[in-house]
Amino acid sequence: MTIQTAALFRDDAYLKETEATVLAVNDRDGIILDRTVFYATSGGQPGDTGTIERADGSRIAIAATVTGETKDEIIHIPADGENLPAVGEKVALSIDWPRRLNLMRMHTACHLVSVICPFPITGAAVAEDDSRIDLDIPDPSYTKEFVTERLMEMVRADHPVSISWITDDELRANPGLVKSKNVRPPMGSGRIRLVLIGENGSVDSQPCGGTHVARTGEIGEIHIGKTEKKGRENRRFRIRFGPPTS
Repeated sequence: MTIQTAALFRDDAYLKETEATVLAVNDRDGIILDRTVFYATSGGQPGDTGTIERADGSRIAIAATVTGETKDEIIHIPADGENLPAVGEKVALSIDWPRRLNLMRMHTACHLVSVICPFPITGAAVAEDDSRIDLDIPDPSYTKEFVTERLMEMVRADHPVSISWITDDELRANPGLVKSKNVRPPMGSGRIRLVLIGENGSVDSQPCGGTHVARTGEIGEIHIGKTEKKGRENRRFRIRFGPPTS
């Protein structure tokens, strides 16, 4: 039976802590709660790590967060050797905030690269300090220097980043919202989450379940570390924090 967890991060990515109730512990020792601030691995963004604190003050280190049979079943994976809570137990959750914030900054930067390079996305992976986005780019003028310059222009513009929701039918009527060449956003729940950059999505609007910063200025200094040729037209852009290095 699928158990649903209220995913608080979908509406507020800046929530670092919350109280919750243990609904189940599965046969792999995964902890399922009624609500969580822990993002579960999906869409190229890794799941959160952090701690679950029990009423007696002891803490359970969470090494990973994943989804179960559906995106709404969120499973907290304890580190090896941790004691497990009981069903019905009240606990307090706390994510590793510095790690999450870096992932939010990186994920938002990936969206900006997809604006600068308006070509089909063939893959992406968000990491704390070295993310990547793969695109089919027929135009050789999209160099790492060009993309870095445009990326920093959009960071300095400090565009707002917000969340909106549309229906499945609205997405079907606007297929251009989907930038991925091979992956479609999950449909069937009746609504799709959009990440908007700029006022009313004036810079970008695309389906995404990940966590992002509230303004592009929060990304900070960032650059394309290198590009890699992955196919005849496919290019991989490596995104890294800090100024470009020679």
